[in-house]
Amino acid sequence: MKQVMIASPIKQKPAILNEFLACLAALDKTDLHIDYVFIDDHEDPSPALQEFAHTVPCVTILRGNAKSQLYHCTEQTHCWQEDIVWKVAAYKDYFIGLAREKAVDFLFLVDSDLALHPQTITHLVGLNKKIVSEVYWTKWEQNFPPLPQVWAGGQYRLHEVTSEKTLSPEQIALGQQIFLSKLHCPGVYKVGGLGACTLISKTALDSGISFSKVYYLDLTGEDRHFCVRAAVLGLELYADTCYPPYHIYRESELSGLNAHKIKYDYSSVKPKPRLTLAMVVRNEEGRFLEKVLLHAANYIDQAVILDDASDDETVNLCKRSLSTVPHQIVVNSEPGFHNEITLRKQLWNLAAATRPDWILVLDADEIFDDEIISALPHLLANPEADSYSFRLYDMWNETCYREDVFWQAHNYYRPFLLRYREGQEQSWQETPLHCGRLPLNTGDRKEVCCQVRVKHWGWSRPADRLNKYYRYKKLDPHGTYGIKEQYLSILDPKPNLVRWQAETAEEKTGEQRKTPL
Repeated sequence: MKQVMIASPIKQKPAILNEFLACLAALDKTDLHIDYVFIDDHEDPSPALQEFAHTVPCVTILRGNAKSQLYHCTEQTHCWQEDIVWKVAAYKDYFIGLAREKAVDFLFLVDSDLALHPQTITHLVGLNKKIVSEVYWTKWEQNFPPLPQVWAGGQYRLHEVTSEKTLSPEQIALGQQIFLSKLHCPGVYKVGGLGACTLISKTALDSGISFSKVYYLDLTGEDRHFCVRAAVLGLELYADTCYPPYHIYRESELSGLNAHKIKYDYSSVKPKPRLTLAMVVRNEEGRFLEKVLLHAANYIDQAVILDDASDDETVNLCKRSLSTVPHQIVVNSEPGFHNEITLRKQLWNLAAATRPDWILVLDADEIFDDEIISALPHLLANPEADSYSFRLYDMWNETCYREDVFWQAHNYYRPFLLRYREGQEQSWQETPLHCGRLPLNTGDRKEVCCQVRVKHWGWSRPADRLNKYYRYKKLDPHGTYGIKEQYLSILDPKPNLVRWQAETAEEKTGEQRKTPL
């Protein structure tokens, strides 16, 4: 059983504090032993904290130095005085010392104006990160857009810096868009700064981590000095976005708490979203289909396979590979591969008939990174998303993908996964080739770009490349639906290849773009 200390310095308005404490009491504690340590910085002992200590075990309340105000809080913003910042830093360093003394596995430092999701602690502990914060969003001033309490670097820089070159305003704006878009997708991401809702492991605690001021830095706020020390000590900082807390930054925002709890399912009673895999197949024996379906069977709830009049063992292969999940296989009597749009519409209608919550459309030679298995439950449960887009890598052999002027699909995000809305009419790109795997009218959905990558194996063998070349030459000789020069480049004897490797955090925040549907 893991030992966790939850700690917070507290000087808070009673209504906000009550919600904070109620959420602490409701935390899932499976396989955890939790101690609570609070520094009560009110002028008089807080009745809410005293009541919490009487009803929840293992609570320690220490008296703080209440001679100065913690901060000046208005409905517009919060204003921190310099001496109060370092007072709070000293409180946090006291918690670190106490956690070291008690040899706990984790210290969770959390601000008292947060309403935590019940799964917060068990989830963060399960990530096995040395330092990780759960991300929440705040309008730091009333007229600001919601922004996160984690950042890419510096004082509060929200874009990555990959070189010493000065970035233009347009490049900075794009970088900010990429960074913020990433945080809207449930997952774990490396960041340059964090605070206010942070789990610190024993390894980090024992490293000498501290919130005290680094005298030569002109950074404002104790969290920034903590993050600099972490970097110097070789401790990477991570942000998790699966269970966002509700930040009660202003007392007026209490009215939105119940809606947030419903939206993010604080009660944990919603049924698991149902995912249907939809796929068109034709003569896939001896290729990649078995590997693709066996992998997908780890995360889908059901599958719909449309067989385009295969004359080999494709149908039996599908039955074997999907033996562990409910599935439907529809076999067309005549092939329709020369008119792709007809097949795509037929497949969509078959998938819709299963009444799913989500539809995932994959081709028979496409496979996700393994991390999709653990990520997908969070993706499907995310109320902020109606569709997910991914990057597709055209593998040219077992270890490399192709990258040149005509082969750069991996630089763009394309939709693969769509929340199904029953009764909504669909519009399609009415072309016999390259019509897209999903309906055109996905643009009115809340689209989120996901960092999990997709390998496309369809180009990885010389025989397959030759077959595709002749197919396009026959069905689209003038490049009406595609790019003729790309068709010709298929047979390039010396294409530019890039070795496939695990992505770094920096690569995950690169300037990939979303392609038009």
